[in-house]
Amino acid sequence: MEKVNWSRHWGSLVGCLVVNLLVYFFLVDCSQKTPLRRILSNVKDQESRDVKLYTSHQQVVVDNGIVQVILSRPEGDVLGIKYNGISNLLEDRNERDDRGYWDVVWNQGVRDGMVERIAGTNFTIITENKDQVELSFTKTWTKGGVPLNVDRRYILRRGISGFYTYAIFERLEGWPKVDLGQIRAVFKLKKDRFQYMALSDDKQRIMPTQRDREHSPALAYPEAVLLTNATNPKVRGEVDDKYQYSSEVKDDKVHGWVSLDPPVGFWIITPSAEFRSGGPTKQELTSHVGPTALSMFMSTHYSGKDLEMKFEDGEPWKKVFGPIFVYLNSASTENDSQKLWENAKEQMLIEVDSWPYNFTQSRDFPSADQRGTVAGQLLVRDQYISKRLIWGRSAYVGLATPGEVGSWQRESKGYQFWTQADNEGQFVIKNVRPGDYNLYAFVPGFIGDYKNDTKITITPGGEVKMGALVYEPPRHGPTLWEIGIPDRTAAEFHVPDPNPTLINRLYNNHSEKFRQYGLWDRYADLYRDQDLIYTVNVSDYRKDWFFAHVNRNINNGTYESTTWQIKFELVNVNKNGVYTLQLALASATAAEVQVRFNDPSPKPAHFSTGYIGRTMPSQGMESMGCIGFTALIQSRSGYTFQGVMYDYLRLEGPPGA
Repeated sequence: MEKVNWSRHWGSLVGCLVVNLLVYFFLVDCSQKTPLRRILSNVKDQESRDVKLYTSHQQVVVDNGIVQVILSRPEGDVLGIKYNGISNLLEDRNERDDRGYWDVVWNQGVRDGMVERIAGTNFTIITENKDQVELSFTKTWTKGGVPLNVDRRYILRRGISGFYTYAIFERLEGWPKVDLGQIRAVFKLKKDRFQYMALSDDKQRIMPTQRDREHSPALAYPEAVLLTNATNPKVRGEVDDKYQYSSEVKDDKVHGWVSLDPPVGFWIITPSAEFRSGGPTKQELTSHVGPTALSMFMSTHYSGKDLEMKFEDGEPWKKVFGPIFVYLNSASTENDSQKLWENAKEQMLIEVDSWPYNFTQSRDFPSADQRGTVAGQLLVRDQYISKRLIWGRSAYVGLATPGEVGSWQRESKGYQFWTQADNEGQFVIKNVRPGDYNLYAFVPGFIGDYKNDTKITITPGGEVKMGALVYEPPRHGPTLWEIGIPDRTAAEFHVPDPNPTLINRLYNNHSEKFRQYGLWDRYADLYRDQDLIYTVNVSDYRKDWFFAHVNRNINNGTYESTTWQIKFELVNVNKNGVYTLQLALASATAAEVQVRFNDPSPKPAHFSTGYIGRTMPSQGMESMGCIGFTALIQSRSGYTFQGVMYDYLRLEGPPGA
């Protein structure tokens, strides 16, 4: 299952003073409750060293007195990061090209994806002055390897505790076809220092080591292991799986690692998601055992080949990934380690407020005055809920490449710009790159996707006012019953406790308990004698609707399909009327849902989704008939990971009923 790291020697009294000042201001914070934002500004306001650049045949060193970055020449890999008295935050026992690098997964339709490290063949100094150094490491395609030109950039600025990195990927006309499945930056940190990982306020923990994983048995897939031989008793007996630490794109603005001795933080800050794929609810990897910090620019994780970038013969293309900010901070004592996370969040807000950056030197990255704005209001029309228009409260509204309804979920070649509307559906999308877009949206509480058919052309400095837009979600009649909440997830349904021998303690009593390992097999434990039966007006979907319609484990690695029943009673049935079942999926893998009314056995089924290889939240499907009993059959069986996760089900009566 398929499912980056993230220095001339200090040798200077000024450099030591900068570090001492940072420690001093953390102490001030402890005693006087100085706001963390002010800590940052106080440090930056102090006299700092000029940015210095030193080059040799094999490497390049950039130093601003706070952080020193060493890069291989001409490849452009990060060999070392010196900070706060630590000679290298990266694992310098790794090979030179296995510390901080970019890579891409690609294929040309002949074999599974090949992983290729992006290695430059030419080094250029873009900017060199006392305030900033920007460096370029370019790879030019000739023959062999992934047919891409890549210009990878690094920026170090005066007084800034970290560095920026971005890359321009390009294909020229006439180049051969290729599919891209993943683009990422990878930072592999020092194993004996970085053992604490922080992804959010409530997702932080001491992590096992790579050695712990290597000496522990794999579970149903190689990424998941049971830590039977962990050296740290705090993690011994738990499950470790990098997919447990995934996050939705909209929530992944800062994550990283903490060294407790000395207390130093290493953070990946992503101030904008405009260059990421699949929209705001796309799940992506963050950090995992290594210790490894990732910046995922695009991937097929959780979505499959639908999100591959597929280029035909001769198709040109260009896209800028980043910049991201690799931020470093420190504290005075080990007990202040939590302050490193709080400080990283403050720095993230500073970076978000500074987007788009005005210091990048590539013409392919437009500044704020070269971008545009789109504003409007989204309303919802559903006559069975209200005779008046309904505000599109908290709607997600975005601009993406022109396409079909919902196509933004599968779009990866272009840029996307998303915002969340206020309580009245008002929205403003700022800092949009020039180009042609469609406007898309989805509204929590309503099924389906909205698309405005107008082609929106953004010009530098332009402002497009869309006015009031009206979304009419799928609806054929009044609601007779409903199961779940239309929010593109299955989180509201019953998520069982994991097998007590297969837990990750991070997710005990956690809102994301669904990330625990092995929950698919808990279905057979809970429904030993018969499959799920849900009785309308009696059952409670929060307790009685299993979060995933999976196959039943009948031991020996054998799984059989399952049939769920929804029982309900209708009075005053209109025998000539049409009743509609709205079925919205949150996710599916190698599955097929068959719907049968009243009798679970007739063939063919009254409705079938057909085979679903892998899908993201669907805009909903409809099946019609006269019914008093519904059977949902996940008919595909054969291996463990087949099934669907329902978002929402609704039975509608005949129109006008």
